[in-house]
Amino acid sequence: MQLALVLLVLVPAQTEYPKGEMLVEAAALKAAQTTKGTIFDVRSEKEFVAGHIPGAISINVAELSKAFATVTEPKAIGTMLGKLGVDATKPVVIYGDDVLQSARCWFLLRALGLNKVRLINGGWAAWKAADGSVSTENPKVAEKLVKAMLDEKRYATKDFVLNAIKNKSAQIMDARSDKEFCGDAGAAKRRGAIPGAVHLEWSNFVEKESQRFKPASELAKLLNDAGIDPSKPVITYCQSGGRAAVAAFVVELMGGKDVRNYYRSWAEWGNADDTPVEKGKKK
Repeated sequence: MQLALVLLVLVPAQTEYPKGEMLVEAAALKAAQTTKGTIFDVRSEKEFVAGHIPGAISINVAELSKAFATVTEPKAIGTMLGKLGVDATKPVVIYGDDVLQSARCWFLLRALGLNKVRLINGGWAAWKAADGSVSTENPKVAEKLVKAMLDEKRYATKDFVLNAIKNKSAQIMDARSDKEFCGDAGAAKRRGAIPGAVHLEWSNFVEKESQRFKPASELAKLLNDAGIDPSKPVITYCQSGGRAAVAAFVVELMGGKDVRNYYRSWAEWGNADDTPVEKGKKK
């Protein structure tokens, strides 16, 4: 079976979301007939070999993350993506076992200049629930020429966040756990939160069992209750960018136009000597 990703661009997964085109429903993907894009499987290589969506390509998100975090010239990343068969003019659809890795991959690809990147709502579990075909074949990849370009509007640096605090130019969302936010836990030299940040743990955005995003009405209430307005600039952060990627995805899904992931997050902020830290307070 081949899959018509090009058609899915025109059919949002859930029209209730302001940007429903960011999601693809497994049933719609299953019903497609021809392939015009790339499907990335972000699970482990072992899981991929055991069975995957027909035509899907295994991508090592850890390697992509390391390349993004250390890149000074994105040409090498463009070569990496090209070897995976990415065509920057066509859709990329991502799935995995949980939304964390999928959202991280989504963020990294968007930060590298790819615009047509979607997530399968519910990931691999949704595909199996839809009785989608499973393949054990390693697909042949036609290498492409990809010009990766760092999109600085997609991510925030430490200096950018410091400036946002000073000028109050963006809402800052902490997607970590309560204990991390309050300074009772954390894997850094200093514990606590970025001053002025509001706390909204990433796991609140998805249904625990299905890993599907919650309905738009619930997401809107979560953001509103936390004091986050998607129509205004938002910076998300966590420990190392993954949970923050889920938060960034949701804010954009709910209509956000200026959403940045502070990808180095607390791993950098909590270990720096020039960053202000405060103890977050539980609501």
